[in-house]
Amino acid sequence: MALTLYGTPRTRTSRTLWMLAELGVPYAHVPTVPGDEGTRTPAFLAVNPMGQVPALDDDGLVVFESLAINLHLARRFGGPLAPRDGTEETRATMWSLWAATSLEPDAHLVLLHTVNLPEDRRDPAVRAAAEARLARPMDALAGALAAGGGHLMGGRFTVADLNVACVAFYLRAVPDFLARWPAIRDWYAAATARPGFREMLRLRGDL
Repeated sequence: MALTLYGTPRTRTSRTLWMLAELGVPYAHVPTVPGDEGTRTPAFLAVNPMGQVPALDDDGLVVFESLAINLHLARRFGGPLAPRDGTEETRATMWSLWAATSLEPDAHLVLLHTVNLPEDRRDPAVRAAAEARLARPMDALAGALAAGGGHLMGGRFTVADLNVACVAFYLRAVPDFLARWPAIRDWYAAATARPGFREMLRLRGDL
């Protein structure tokens, strides 16, 4: 078994670094920065023609897209994070796609217009509109967590929770917004208290 992860911790690579920390499996890390000196080089484009990180080489099988990589790793290594049957497999895939399509675009806008952009480029109206659009998916997530006893499937922390939580990480700058949904607030707090998440933060230089 040989795993090679391409990317840097302060990109979406952090999502797979969290997953790998949870699994505790060995891997090689090839720091690859976005841009001409990293993701646009011929060597990296041969790995991922999209020129984006993360990318994972698993014994010659190359996987890109961070949430897809995490689903692959869950299947590959099993354990409590992995789907236990076909029903859980479907739910993990569903929630991962939901995170990418229903949560990430507006959550990213919230982060940009709260902390990431220079102050003179932040637009409170853009942030407010993004938060308003997020109300419906957040209601859906809160309902699923309440029905699942605090998790998205199987009554335990799984790759479904990890993939959604690592996208919800964009909302870390607006704790008051998360607090509008106590089920989400508590679930997110538990997820981000895990040692695997803390290890990812260490690699990012956030601890």
